[in-house]
Amino acid sequence: MDGAAQTGDRLTDVPVRVSAEYQGRPGDIARGRELARGFLARVRAAQGAPVSDRAVEVVQLVVSELLTNACKYAPGPSLVDLELAEDRVEVTVWDSQPVLPVPETADPGRVGRHGLEIVMAVCQSFEVHREPVGKRMRAAVGLADDLNDTAALGRSA
Repeated sequence: MDGAAQTGDRLTDVPVRVSAEYQGRPGDIARGRELARGFLARVRAAQGAPVSDRAVEVVQLVVSELLTNACKYAPGPSLVDLELAEDRVEVTVWDSQPVLPVPETADPGRVGRHGLEIVMAVCQSFEVHREPVGKRMRAAVGLADDLNDTAALGRSA
């Protein structure tokens, strides 16, 4: 995790969690996606949890979108936490900007600024809380594919 300070990575204790701090430097979003990919690979291997390929892709997408917003709009560092919680991964991103994000009205002609819409569409839940300093965004992503979702994606069950 070049450039990320990793703490709290406990694969044998519950909860299973990893955290990293980012400074908004070039490459941080890619490092955030790598953090998510590596975390889920370890969850598969160490915990034997059923982690679908779709879940790996969605968690990386959510980390990428939330971390991009943090790097783009918030001064200073941002923190990413990934935590295994039963049948899902909770992705939490903290940044120093106290302004809460608001999804824009759907507009297929708009270029950019669709990240929050995407996150809300692919996650089981999404919430934002103002903190004493900044805000904390949390999204939950299911680990296993629902058979209906799998069929809709054109994959065989």
